[in-house]
Amino acid sequence: MNLKNKRLIGIVLVVMIMLLVPFISMRFTNEVKWSAIDFLTAAFLLLGTGLLCELVLRKVKRWEYRVALCAAILFALLIVWAELAVGLLGTPFAGS
Repeated sequence: MNLKNKRLIGIVLVVMIMLLVPFISMRFTNEVKWSAIDFLTAAFLLLGTGLLCELVLRKVKRWEYRVALCAAILFALLIVWAELAVGLLGTPFAGS
């Protein structure tokens, strides 16, 4: 198996492990209350971010551009996640 396929498998495994955290937390505390839509949204955001970064790593040749593009993608993920969680920007998509 080549490195590119290992990275794709790694991305999927990391997303699954990250989604296990709230799933297991829901079993032990009432502080975490995620619905199926929450899990689907988180999976879409995390997997999409990972796959976009993988695309950048495969297609962009200069490492400076790779770092900048991946940082921009991660920043966009954080902004969207914060907006969905607490309404950072006050859009209609705000979670609170």
